Amino acid sequence: MAYFCNVKQTLRTMSKHTTLVFMVLALLCACQSKHTASVENPFVRVENGKLMKGDTPYYYVGTNFWYGAILGSEGEGGDRKRLAEELDFMKSIGIDNLRVLVGSDGSRGITAKVEPTLQTAPGVYNDTILAGLDYLLMEMGKRDMKAVLYLNNSWEWSGGYGQYLEWAGYGKAVVPAVDGWPAYMDYVKQFVQSDSAKALFANYVDDMVTRTNRYTDIKYTDDPTIMSWQIGNEPRAFSDDNKEAFAQWMASVAAQLKSLDANHLVSTGSEGKHGCEQDIVLFETIHGDPNIDYMNIHIWPYNWSWADKDSLQQHLPRAKQNTIDYMNEHLAIAKKYGKPVVLEEFGFPRDGFKFGKTDPTSSRDEYYTFVFEQIANPDMQDGLLAGCNFWAWGGFAEPSTEHIYWMKGDEYTGDPAQEEQGLNSVFASDTTIPIIKAANQRLGNIK
Repeated sequence: MAYFCNVKQTLRTMSKHTTLVFMVLALLCACQSKHTASVENPFVRVENGKLMKGDTPYYYVGTNFWYGAILGSEGEGGDRKRLAEELDFMKSIGIDNLRVLVGSDGSRGITAKVEPTLQTAPGVYNDTILAGLDYLLMEMGKRDMKAVLYLNNSWEWSGGYGQYLEWAGYGKAVVPAVDGWPAYMDYVKQFVQSDSAKALFANYVDDMVTRTNRYTDIKYTDDPTIMSWQIGNEPRAFSDDNKEAFAQWMASVAAQLKSLDANHLVSTGSEGKHGCEQDIVLFETIHGDPNIDYMNIHIWPYNWSWADKDSLQQHLPRAKQNTIDYMNEHLAIAKKYGKPVVLEEFGFPRDGFKFGKTDPTSSRDEYYTFVFEQIANPDMQDGLLAGCNFWAWGGFAEPSTEHIYWMKGDEYTGDPAQEEQGLNSVFASDTTIPIIKAANQRLGNIK
């Protein structure tokens, strides 16, 4: 009897140790599985309506840095020393998400167009700008920063729609600053109806997405520095008659991007309802497409007449209320599809509608603070408002004091060539900087 008791006790002891061993092994496997998942998937992704970076939701205050590829080049406009300083400074205030123009299109010397251009003729590329883009991505990768790369533009300042139409034989591209806005709108509305212009753009998409970085030897499709391919900057139909063709074109480009690159997110670059002929159903149609991973909106209180240049401070309450209303209208659609939303463009002029680096930004600072509070607010449709990119990064640029609009040889400030330099730019010396840093500290982006 004693013998059997000892056997029972031994078995109980062994059972306890075995259970403990299995528990430890299970815990180690779970940890290893979690670690392996983050290692195996270094790309920003969408899960349960959230942007995810590694194993945690990704909320951010980023910026627009459209000229990053030009600054990264060793040709005209390039300044790698300044690029390093800008990236280091941005990183120090928690900015780790940059929205970047892949490159501008067409001839140089055109009024209000960004220079140097990347695509000088269909399928013919300025290699110094490609090198600049490669270099920018390499330097961002070193700093664990993420890039949203947009490929096209509705507007003339980087060529875009108008340049593709000119190449496709529709006559000389119309320039709003020269020919007026009505003429421009009539011209570019032809884009989504033109199979030949869209085919030229599709070829460009193939060329850019399938590139390999010359500095890192990493294919763009395999580079986790890229967060998203974006169809364009503020793509529009430009007429009610174009709505169906516009939605079909957006869907076709999204499908093309997914067929070329299974790793990266795809986004539109849309302004939201404002860029969809004021048709929220069109916005939903485009962003409900399964190949569109997250939704975009832009908000421009001054451009949209929510605030006047002579009463920016007085109109701030209206601008704030309209901002919340615009966000909520789009977040309701995002909730329906379980997709996050990024406010990837917004800006506010300097006080008194002035443009100098030393001119104050008290109204802008108040508006930025308000916007950043919404990103940090978990009640904004269950946290679907994932982040924002303010327009735009001016950093250490020294804009000309001799003229207001950008001219060849000037430093890039963040305001494109058709806008007053300093209008919406955020310089490293602005009082807006501590507000950006504090917002990113709340979001946990400053380690």
